Amino acid sequence: MAQNFTYNDQSVSVGDTVRVHQEIVEGKKTRVQVFEGIVIAIKNREVNKTFTVRKIASNNVGVEKIFPMMMPSIKKIEVKRRGDVQRSKLYYLRDKVGKAASRVKEKSLFAQTKKVA
Repeated sequence: MAQNFTYNDQSVSVGDTVRVHQEIVEGKKTRVQVFEGIVIAIKNREVNKTFTVRKIASNNVGVEKIFPMMMPSIKKIEVKRRGDVQRSKLYYLRDKVGKAASRVKEKSLFAQTKKVA
């Protein structure tokens, strides 16, 4: 089973497509930067927990960011899609090119309601 964590009552697991809202300070101004991608790894435990998000930027260049869970600049994490994966680390996506690099099977709605009931 894939690893997961909870952030502000929002459950996030490996394979999910997420949007991480991070506050950036530039001089005296602050702004919120959004990084959207697939969670490919969750590491460590408790306070030291980190998660890695990978997205495909322009010209099919892969960009990865490692976010510490307790980072005070993270304002919100939105789950866009739930992924259905069998592995806890999705490092094999690094070798994929184009659309295959961002393609993870989506959890069906029937499977989600069945687990809740």
